[in-house]
Amino acid sequence: MHRGKLHLWLLLILAITLVACAAPGNSAGEEPAGDVAGEEVEEPIVGEEDEGDGVAMPPASEDVLNPGCLGSAEEAIVDLDCREITIAVENAYPPFNYIDVESGRPGGWDYDAIYEICTRLHCAPVFQEAAWEGMIQAVADGQFDMAADGITITEDRAQIVDFSVGYINIEQRLLVRRGEDRFGSIEEFAEDDSLILGTQTGTTNYETATRYLSEDRINAFEQFPFAVQALINGDVDAVIIDEVAGQGYVGENADQVELIGPPIVSDQLGFIFPKGSDLVDPVNQAIESMRADGTLEELNLKYFGADAEGLSS
Repeated sequence: MHRGKLHLWLLLILAITLVACAAPGNSAGEEPAGDVAGEEVEEPIVGEEDEGDGVAMPPASEDVLNPGCLGSAEEAIVDLDCREITIAVENAYPPFNYIDVESGRPGGWDYDAIYEICTRLHCAPVFQEAAWEGMIQAVADGQFDMAADGITITEDRAQIVDFSVGYINIEQRLLVRRGEDRFGSIEEFAEDDSLILGTQTGTTNYETATRYLSEDRINAFEQFPFAVQALINGDVDAVIIDEVAGQGYVGENADQVELIGPPIVSDQLGFIFPKGSDLVDPVNQAIESMRADGTLEELNLKYFGADAEGLSS
C-alpha cells in the first residue's frame, strides 16, 4: 500500500480526475465487494457503445456484482444449473473493469464477457473485488472460482493456476505525455539514464520493464491509475502498459497522454482458475462460441474501438 490511508485517498481523488473509464472492466486485489471499494473512474470506452449490440447484460435495476442466474438450461452450451461462480476483479483496470464515477456502478469488458459466458452456461456470476497483488495466488488457493482482470497467459503462472483459452491478443506499449520527443521506443528510453519508467507491481509489464531497465529506474505502483497520474504529474517519464488498457486512458485524456513506439511484447490474455477446475472446459466452449458468432469481436469493438479488429482472432 502507499504511505498510509491519507496518501492513498489523495491518490484516489487524483485518479478520479485523471481517468474516464467504463463501469467496472490487467496483465495487472483486496476486499470482497459488498459495497464496492474500488477505484472510481469515468467510463473509458474508446469505441461507441451500442445498446443493441447483443452482448448479455443484466437490466440496470439488477445487482451488477450478483445478477443471479443467467441464461436457461434449454439454450445452454453446457448447463451449469445456475451454479454460483465467484469471480475476482480489481475494479481498477479499465477498460476491463472499473467503477463508473457518475453511477458508482462497476462495469467493463470483464463484466460483459462473464455475463455472456454465464448466459451461455446457465450459471450465476458473483463478482468480488480483490487487489491485483495476490489475486493469482488467491485463485490458486481456491478463494475464488476464477479471476478476470486482463491476466496475461505465462508459463510461470500456469504452474499454479489453469488458464482458459486466450480471449484477446495484446501488445505492451509506452504511454507518454503528449508531445514527448526525448525517445520513441523502449530501447531509446533505456539509453537515457535520467528517465524513470512507471508500471504496476506484479504484472508482466513490470517483468518486461526489468528486461530493459535496472529496478532503480522503475517506479511500480499498486494500480495503473496511480502510474498514469504520476506520468501526467511528471513524476515518471513513461508508463509501460498493455495497449488495450492504454487506449482507455488516451481516450479520455487525449490532450495529455499518447501511446508511442512499436509494440514491445505481444501476449494473450485469459481467465484463470484453480488447478483442475471443472469450469475450464465449459468456459472455453463459451469463449469459442462467442468467437465463432462474432460476439467476442463485438465486445472488443465496444470497449476498444476500431483498433480492436483482429484482437480476438
